[in-house]
Amino acid sequence: MVDEALGDPRLRQNLQRRHMTMIALGGVIGAGLFVGSRVVIQSAGPAASLSFLFTGLLVVLVMRMLGELATALPAAGSFYDYARLAMGDLAGFVTGWMYWYFWVGVVAFEAIAGADLIRFWLPQLPQWALALALLLVMTATNLRSVRTYGEFEFWFASVKVGAIVIFLAVGTLYVAGLWFGTGPHVSNLTAHGGFAPRGILPIFTGAVAATGFYFGAEIVTIAAAESAEPAAAIARATTSVITRVLVFYIGSILLVVAIVPWNSPTIATPYVSALAAIGVPAAANIMNAVILTAVLSALNSGLYVSSRMLLALTRHGDAPQVLARVNRDGTPVRAILAGTVVGFVAIMMSYISPGAVFSFLVNSNGTVALFVYVLIALSELRLRGKLERETPEGLVVRMWLFPWLTVVAIVAMLGILAAMAFIPDQRVPLAAGVASLVILVGLFGLRRLRLVGGDHS
Repeated sequence: MVDEALGDPRLRQNLQRRHMTMIALGGVIGAGLFVGSRVVIQSAGPAASLSFLFTGLLVVLVMRMLGELATALPAAGSFYDYARLAMGDLAGFVTGWMYWYFWVGVVAFEAIAGADLIRFWLPQLPQWALALALLLVMTATNLRSVRTYGEFEFWFASVKVGAIVIFLAVGTLYVAGLWFGTGPHVSNLTAHGGFAPRGILPIFTGAVAATGFYFGAEIVTIAAAESAEPAAAIARATTSVITRVLVFYIGSILLVVAIVPWNSPTIATPYVSALAAIGVPAAANIMNAVILTAVLSALNSGLYVSSRMLLALTRHGDAPQVLARVNRDGTPVRAILAGTVVGFVAIMMSYISPGAVFSFLVNSNGTVALFVYVLIALSELRLRGKLERETPEGLVVRMWLFPWLTVVAIVAMLGILAAMAFIPDQRVPLAAGVASLVILVGLFGLRRLRLVGGDHS
């Protein structure tokens, strides 16, 4: 039944509209845009913008589906609960734990990345100590209350959004010839081998690589359970994601390759190189600070969203009940600390076993994220009919051209997974992601055996 109680009354609805707006905006702007985009640009040239457009449109469709479900069924565990309702306990178990696994991995990656960024200014400080310090600071903000998380994320996201808006404005003026300095500008889009200098295939392989950059847009649907007006917050977020994708990603990537030739050695640092070409003083320091903000935002959100997913998993016995405790401020302290501990262990593994354990974690993350998106789409496909029959008034946000666009999105995402098997650089991530899925299915089987053995079925 879709009218099953999915919320958690112990959580506090303390996130305000401004928090939700910035969580939605900041969720889709990560360090991947500022740093990781170079991989796609170097592969596809100016046509990298099409790679981001293709992947971005898929994310738009997934967010629309998720918005439909989340407005009708606000839940602390969001798509974990939807997968359980739509496809059963195994789907819910795998979805919830894959999402938790993804974000505790992000906690480790971002703590290490943040430490490296700080060492840009303070190279004498040890990386592991800086990573631990960042992890502890963000843990402390999450432990205080959801309002503290929301406040930090509001300011982190404000810096990221502000930086992109300023870059778009300054870059457009420069390319239009209205900023000091002259150069080829727009002609860079075709002057170095054409718009797609390496053909069509790199556009699609670039789309595969770009998939993980968008992950995080869905955080707002989990945070909505702690918002005073969840339905309105989700409706705003899922309708504005289109503008964010088209303007922030595609717009800024086009400006970068218009300002700096795609095959220039300096494109390894895309936004720094673009600002330096424009003539912005201290471009490296400015972008380092912006990227550090993006990293701290991801670390902050990783601890938040992994704890809420873990809390949701405890409600149905998919995670140990010892992690279910919530303090008087509505903060799941033990669930947050679990993410911190696992994140710290992953950081240590980056030193102890960088080529094995940590490498597996890094390689599997993007594929796991794509698995979660596929499961969200499958859940929407299964639940839409029930929602229309049982709670039609709750369908404030509706998926466009249902079921056709839902099916198109599922086929496209499965196509990306299949394509990974034929792209040399993506075979290891695909294998690691599939291995993670197999491990989780095995763990679910062990859980069922334990329940049956204990006569709790």
